[in-house]
Amino acid sequence: MKNLTLICAPVMADTVQQMVNLMRKAKEYGADLVEIRLDHLKLFNPLNDVSFIINNSPLPTLFTYRPKWEGGEYEGDEGTRLDVLRLAMERGADYIDVELQVAEEFIKSITGEKPENCKIIVSSHNYQSTPSVEDLGNLAVRIQSTGADIVKIATTAVDVTDVARMFHITASSQVPVIGLVMGERGLISRILGSKFGGYLTFGTIEPGKVSAPGQPTIKDLLDLYNFRHIRPDTKVFGIIGKPVGHSKSPVLYNQSFKSVGFNGVYVPLLVDNVRNFFETYSSTDFAGFSCTIPHKEAALQCCDEVDPVAKSIGAVNCLIKRPSDGKLLGYNTDYIGAITAIENGLTGTSFTDVRSGSPLAGKIFVVIGAGGAGKALAYGAREKGARVVIANRTYDRARELANIVGGDAISLSELESFHPEDSMILANTTSIGMHPKIDETPVPKHVLKHYSLVFDAVYTPKITRLLREAEQAGAVAVNGLEMFIGQAYEQYERFTGLPAPKELFRKILGEH
Repeated sequence: MKNLTLICAPVMADTVQQMVNLMRKAKEYGADLVEIRLDHLKLFNPLNDVSFIINNSPLPTLFTYRPKWEGGEYEGDEGTRLDVLRLAMERGADYIDVELQVAEEFIKSITGEKPENCKIIVSSHNYQSTPSVEDLGNLAVRIQSTGADIVKIATTAVDVTDVARMFHITASSQVPVIGLVMGERGLISRILGSKFGGYLTFGTIEPGKVSAPGQPTIKDLLDLYNFRHIRPDTKVFGIIGKPVGHSKSPVLYNQSFKSVGFNGVYVPLLVDNVRNFFETYSSTDFAGFSCTIPHKEAALQCCDEVDPVAKSIGAVNCLIKRPSDGKLLGYNTDYIGAITAIENGLTGTSFTDVRSGSPLAGKIFVVIGAGGAGKALAYGAREKGARVVIANRTYDRARELANIVGGDAISLSELESFHPEDSMILANTTSIGMHPKIDETPVPKHVLKHYSLVFDAVYTPKITRLLREAEQAGAVAVNGLEMFIGQAYEQYERFTGLPAPKELFRKILGEH
């Protein structure tokens, strides 16, 4: 079943011919309609240009002539602006967007003249925040009372939980509503519109060419998020972190879900406060989450039940809502992926022979970082019989973790002169060296000659400066992608109840 939420491509250009070219692209990319942003035109002759645009558009048209006072570009006379919108309506526009402030007057002026197939969208934009559910509800009623055919409310996300209030409005409204929350924290309002009854969402033709902050591309909506398959009963999964923009998880899980026809969508969730997040999105529709830096430890505190391994580590990277009672269950799959990748790197194979014990047994295993991933690796290495040393910027955090796993602690600055023996293992679990700060590294190059293997949990870029320098120093370099794949297998199985498509995972990550 296809969803009913439309994808609208904003069209912004200097000339009408450029607009027509963009409209053709929008159709080719899969948009359902185009928003003609007249306020962006540098050269505009309404009498000729409006008809030219309508006659040459391969898609239904929505005309917007946004004034400066509502976040647009138009600075001229109000009467002229509204005349142009009336003209567009008369010439055959499918939709007209008019701002709440002038809507009543505009709609009165077209009484008896509006063509049957032209819909009036009355819009309100809040570039500061997202009001309470009560205030949003009252605003929707005010917009409706102007005579609007479609209500449009755009607000700004200060926190990802703001979007829940907008979902409440779109899901419970009796009239068509376009409810969008701008900014990176509001992205899910644009992806999940069809789950919560939104009339349309905006998708850009080119990356970065947005008409409002946080708009995804048409391509991402269709290919990355499988937008046409999202329905009211679709389960929502996502990655909770800060930042999350770099994550490969959405492409990995969404392609895998699609390959088996699993009714789920996986979204990036830029979360500032995990407890607020779980309290707000408490319904079992939000079914499972991956958890990344810096929330792995805080998320454990939010769980109703925690797997014993995750409890020992003190961090979770996978959370599932139990369908029967909605209880939040926490797991840690981080250490499996990382330790297996390191063992395989040491033995040069993909199969560690269990009978001959782990190649980590007895080795000094230095973990940089004492956060969630650091705890997971320290725990995993100790389980394999390694002698664990924690190096961290703040010594006290290092000491705390070392005490838990029964290892030693040093500060990160001491790591430069730390080499009690050669052929040690080094594992970076911090975000040092992660995109965009790809020139950073946690340790100077000359230190790396004392290590036989260096692992970096960072996987964007795939080869970090640390790994490049480790290879130059003669060590085996193991990238974070291996850890990512290993932990993802287990998460996928917990999310779907299906076996992980391991070949497909590697293929997808090879392409991205």
